Amino acid sequence: MPSTATQPREASVNKPADLTVIRSAAEEAILSAYPTQRDAAPGGAAVVKARDRAFDLLKANGLPTRRVEEWKYTDLRALMRDFPAPAEKPDAATIARADKLKAAVEAGDVSQVSFVNGYDVTSEAPQGVAWQRVSDAKALPVEAVRERAYQDNAAVALNTAFSRDATLLRVAAGTTPARPVKLSFRNVGAAASTFPRVIVTVEKGASLTLIESHDSANELAFQTHALIEIDVAEGASVEYIRVDTSGDKAMTLSTFGLTLAKDATFSSLTVTRGSAVSRQQIFARIHGTGVKAAFRGAALLRGRQHADVTLVTDHAAPHGESREVFKSVLDDQSRSVFQGKIVVQQAAQKTDGKMMTQALLLSEDAEMNAKPELEIFADDVVCGHGATAGALDEDLLFYLRSRGVPHKEAEALLVQAFIGEAIEPIAHEGMREALLDLTRDWLASRATLKG
Repeated sequence: MPSTATQPREASVNKPADLTVIRSAAEEAILSAYPTQRDAAPGGAAVVKARDRAFDLLKANGLPTRRVEEWKYTDLRALMRDFPAPAEKPDAATIARADKLKAAVEAGDVSQVSFVNGYDVTSEAPQGVAWQRVSDAKALPVEAVRERAYQDNAAVALNTAFSRDATLLRVAAGTTPARPVKLSFRNVGAAASTFPRVIVTVEKGASLTLIESHDSANELAFQTHALIEIDVAEGASVEYIRVDTSGDKAMTLSTFGLTLAKDATFSSLTVTRGSAVSRQQIFARIHGTGVKAAFRGAALLRGRQHADVTLVTDHAAPHGESREVFKSVLDDQSRSVFQGKIVVQQAAQKTDGKMMTQALLLSEDAEMNAKPELEIFADDVVCGHGATAGALDEDLLFYLRSRGVPHKEAEALLVQAFIGEAIEPIAHEGMREALLDLTRDWLASRATLKG
């Protein structure tokens, strides 16, 4: 099975032997927690070896700071002030409590794979999809312990070291599940750290709509360290929609690994409204010819929220096309980060890759950090990137006001139009409307808060 996207290894820090290492509270908690977690995952020696390797990386390097280029705008050591104990497997009462937690975005008629505090508690297999927990497998699946090009990333290492299980989903060749599959992640109870891990295989000529949602109560300071991977085979098609509406004290670190084979198509949207701190890392590797991939994102932030999208698209085969469009609406003292890199390998001639990030600043104290990059080793390509940030267009506001539209309503209309450019291409009509409603709800609550 092909390895997933190219990702530079995060540099180790060479420390003199006589230098005392000062660790943060979170780093100390990570080191203290691991010995009790080391043997908790199924899979035997192979899994323990992978976990030990990940832990050794964390122990040697610590949490990344702004001195690590890939984490320049998201200083994880400073932002992760603690590390709650890893969550225990939920009992029936906890699962029942999670069932009462209303999702911020309802996806309609779906086949649901349910996670509570990071554990797969699904009672019925999703329709049209082969589903298995690694803990239930008679033999360790190859996917569970394969090497990954991005496995030295700190967020991935945290998941590998502490994840107690993994969920495997497979769509058979030439099939399309009757309903979208929803990965529902809900956190309830006392604050804890969770480590969900999901590996999805979409076989040749198959199609899948995959929805991922994160929800938790506002008062809960949960940490989610997730790893989601999708392998899309020749001629297969995937639409992937991710929504984070976690509580305002949550931290969500999510890594998404993607491989795309010949003539595969992939379309994604990630929407961030929740979490005090969030970072979604996307490592996409295009290893087949004729691939078309589109990555879109929308963030609605207020207060002191910090949201980071870091995306590496690695074109390793010719005649590939990638599109990246990410939009942020920032109020108060919120901060958005977009780091996008398009890599074109020498063999990937005739690549067409374009990237754009745009931010709408509703406050003078809001901040957008954009770092678009192109790394091109081929000579017959069409690639480009752009970034813009600014306030609402005063001319458009004046036009709407002159037509009798009240000021706050005019602002809301412009914000909806701005975010709608990312949301409206979704093929799944129910999710498209639900996310437009989520935008309207955010604007309505903003109007209430601002008086």
